[in-house]
Amino acid sequence: MKRIAIIGECMIELNGSPFGDMRQSYGGDSLNTAVYLARTAGETVAVDYISALGCDALSEGMLARWQEEGVNTDHVLRDPLHQPGLYLIQLDDQGERTFLYWRDQSAAKNMMQHPQFPEIETHLRTVDMVYLSGISLAILPAADRQKLIDLLKELSANNVQIAFDSNYRPALWKDATEAQQCYQQIFAMTDIALVTNDDERTLWCDVDDEMTLNRLQTSGVKQAVLKMGAEGCLYQHFEQEKREWITTTPVEHVVDTTSAGDAFNAGFLAGYLSDKPPGTSALQGHQLAGTIIQHKGAVISAEATKHINFNT
Repeated sequence: MKRIAIIGECMIELNGSPFGDMRQSYGGDSLNTAVYLARTAGETVAVDYISALGCDALSEGMLARWQEEGVNTDHVLRDPLHQPGLYLIQLDDQGERTFLYWRDQSAAKNMMQHPQFPEIETHLRTVDMVYLSGISLAILPAADRQKLIDLLKELSANNVQIAFDSNYRPALWKDATEAQQCYQQIFAMTDIALVTNDDERTLWCDVDDEMTLNRLQTSGVKQAVLKMGAEGCLYQHFEQEKREWITTTPVEHVVDTTSAGDAFNAGFLAGYLSDKPPGTSALQGHQLAGTIIQHKGAVISAEATKHINFNT
């Protein structure tokens, strides 16, 4: 069994119409991936979630639900001074979403200052892979962000694989330059980059996919998956000079695109960590993402995904 540690933040999710029907749940890009990976990988991959929560009732409820999903929460720190962040999703008629966030004082933002974080560092030295996103980095204070990058460098040098989804959200960064400088450090040690073409073009002003892939290769990325929504994705192994285009079957009725990319990452990593070919792994990602976008919310019911089992 491979073990992956997923670093990030989970927040309380409100999904619906302001001053209308509203559903409470939870979500966050890294947690979404952790849950869907735990659901679909079965006993082939152990999933650790690395984060911080408060000591309030909402934190207790989230922790219990993650445990029910099969996510290992032994390394979720508890902070009596802070609570989870919160976000509101608003959907248009095409299922596209906009977000409002309240997260500046969240427990996860302060997790690296927690007195027990050195125990997390020790644990990370024992896993096969560490996965994080641009949001995992962006929420941290600058000094803590650099501390995490330095830790990842140490882990990479000791054969822990690094998987990174750039997931660029401009509002979380001081400016694009700050994000670029941070990402460059991460890409230099990334074994598998799971990036979206729209995000890459927004941050780097790439004019086409070739420019994106060339930049990732120059930065030091070993393998990349360039996600293109309904068009599919492009897999590139830079060291072996292998490239594969993997199409997907478009979904006719899209309800909510929230966490589609996170779900793809889960499906892909379920295959990658089970030593399946990249094409098979990407198809798993497409299948999972295609299911997720037919339901509302970042983390849909286990019932809606129970037909998906990649452990074969």
